Amino acid sequence: MNSVRWRALLAAALMLAFAALSYLGKPTVFLADQIGKPDLETLIPKQFGAWRQDTGIPLVLPAPDVQAEINAIYNQVLTRSYVSASGQRVMLVIAYGGDQYDGTSAHRPESCYPAQGFDITFNQKAVQRVASGTLAVRRLMSKRGERNEPLTYWVVVGNEVATSGIEQKLAQMRYGLRGVIADGMLVRVSTIDANMVNGHAVQADFIASLAAGLPDPVRPRVFGNAKL
Repeated sequence: MNSVRWRALLAAALMLAFAALSYLGKPTVFLADQIGKPDLETLIPKQFGAWRQDTGIPLVLPAPDVQAEINAIYNQVLTRSYVSASGQRVMLVIAYGGDQYDGTSAHRPESCYPAQGFDITFNQKAVQRVASGTLAVRRLMSKRGERNEPLTYWVVVGNEVATSGIEQKLAQMRYGLRGVIADGMLVRVSTIDANMVNGHAVQADFIASLAAGLPDPVRPRVFGNAKL
């Protein structure tokens, strides 16, 4: 069975599963009410390892229409720029939503970046080491005119890490079958670099440093169930 047919069958199965969940009724228990909603501004340190927040570089914000859609879905959005001791710079965006029942796949970078005029020239799942083990991520390369922006991202649904829309839907469904509406985060790290391999390497260092800089009780909120 080729991958296109497999994805089509899986998508159809997911649609049927969500239809069944809708028939049973939307869950009413919010995971965020049980474990508490994070405050991203205080949750994410402004300095860790060799990295510190860089307030001297203005951040490039999404187009107003894209920003309006993001604000309608997410409860909190944290946007920061960091610089390392050696002068490397990365941009960090974390979007948190307390209700992941209906999903936020429309705002994954594969959709959000093209909506802002970027071409996605590379898109691949990867695994990297973090303080709590290994983290599944997705690495992309985007380009708009002279701007080359490699990026790394992952989505946390409850405590499950998802790197594709299908994985995200499955995680939402697993929580829904338990009668729980999961919360979630989309974490994105990007750099401005025409060298994609170099950009992803810088991002990997930043992500590993961030994981090591978070206290053990806090880390799962951002990195989910990273495997040991």
